Amino acid sequence: MVANLNMDFTQRVVIETESLAWVPSPLPGVERRMLEREHAESGRATSVVRYAPDSHFSPHVHGGGEEFLVLDGVFSDEFGDFGPGSYIRNPVGSEHQPFSRDGCTIFVKLWQMDADDQDWVRTDTRNTPWHPGLVPGLEVMPLHSFGSENVALVRWQAGCRFTRHFHDGGEEILVVEGTFVDEQGEYPTGTWLRNPPDSEHTPYSEEGCTILVKTGHL
Repeated sequence: MVANLNMDFTQRVVIETESLAWVPSPLPGVERRMLEREHAESGRATSVVRYAPDSHFSPHVHGGGEEFLVLDGVFSDEFGDFGPGSYIRNPVGSEHQPFSRDGCTIFVKLWQMDADDQDWVRTDTRNTPWHPGLVPGLEVMPLHSFGSENVALVRWQAGCRFTRHFHDGGEEILVVEGTFVDEQGEYPTGTWLRNPPDSEHTPYSEEGCTILVKTGHL
């Protein structure tokens, strides 16, 4: 099983997740596309996870917290049913038993929370207002912040260009829809990028896009 995958945070990483093979998890019907991974089945991990219809995961405790965005289908646990666009944070020490009746795909991050960040977050981004961004054609939906970490959805209208900027604490992006672009490349739907601390770029989108962005956490 994969370990020590993309764990050097000084390096830029770009992965078109839809090109990766699905890797079985220890539970039947649950598969993963691994993006970063500290150990084979423990520690820090970022993955795209797919639940087959009627699949279940065993009850487990999140020793380092869990954060995920539902990309399609409906993810369920004893706290509710969460459809596409649901952004969830289960803090350090939380426990649940997830399943999916009809199947789902989620983008999930494990063991990456501050132990003092004890907020439970359940946000349906389909029914949450957008706020004007820093440039015309840009909208932002803040999802969570703690210390230097900030998480948001950012929606770009076609042709929107952002100013050149600097990420002193690093930046992580998942392209949820459309194509995101900067001077280093074009990133279609499903692309995961991790830009290291002290990186900078000038992003834009010719066709429009929506991205999940986390900054200040590396």
